[in-house]
Amino acid sequence: MSCSFRLSTTSRLLGAAVGMAVLGAAFSPIASAATTLPQKYQAQGHLTIAADATYAPMEFIAKDGKTVVGADVDLGKAIAKELDVKADFVNASFDSIIPALQSGKYDMSMSSFTITKKREEVVDFVSYMTAGTSFYVKAQGGPSIHGLTDLCGMTVAVEKGTTQADDATKQSKECVAAGKKAATVSVFPDQNGANLAIASGRAQVGMADSPVAAWIVEKSHGQFKLTGEPYNSAPYGIAIPKNSGLAEPVLAALKKVIASGEYARILHQWGITQGGIKDPAINPAAQ
Repeated sequence: MSCSFRLSTTSRLLGAAVGMAVLGAAFSPIASAATTLPQKYQAQGHLTIAADATYAPMEFIAKDGKTVVGADVDLGKAIAKELDVKADFVNASFDSIIPALQSGKYDMSMSSFTITKKREEVVDFVSYMTAGTSFYVKAQGGPSIHGLTDLCGMTVAVEKGTTQADDATKQSKECVAAGKKAATVSVFPDQNGANLAIASGRAQVGMADSPVAAWIVEKSHGQFKLTGEPYNSAPYGIAIPKNSGLAEPVLAALKKVIASGEYARILHQWGITQGGIKDPAINPAAQ
């Protein structure tokens, strides 16, 4: 992604209209996805879906203090509806989700997972969006960050288990190799902790997926600002245990959600239409 997700109301409406026309035309009618769902899931009548609910607007806790809401939740519910089951979202720490999927604790996860070949080795993914990484800083006095190389000598706040944590750690080593000061990478259990570190001055730079960073800035009431441009746009994936028989039905259901226009409507509602895709696939990073 080459631009932030902060859009005017007019451009959002235009983007949604175009998105609905393009995405809705991308697929011809598809046979019922529910008929392909393994009996295990049909019998239990629901899918337990894990999400780290600190990553607005994708997944976060509602004002009631307990309900998980967000774009991923709405998309998950739409997919489950096509499969004729309910979606039960469970809040979980991001770095615990993949091991829990492997152990069978959850049926799948929608939690802004960037699809990587390394992750595909242990779980399957169905792609459903794209997102890059953005930098954000204090609006007053924050440094200008144009790319990863500008992190040398900076204190960087990231969430544990994310691609941003990996990128910042790798860049710190490259800074040292280039004879520059290392980046101090502060890793937090959730995105809220990273945001607090920047607000309190304990960190200078935050990194998060583009739609999330834009939301953080928008909801900060002028405390934060985006800096530089997003980098490394990559697909988000629905994480699914291998050999579960669930990947193909989820892909079929997602195609139905896209074809119906519901997908574009949900992305428009959360202001993330630029991340929309037309061609979801299973394990695209391995192709």
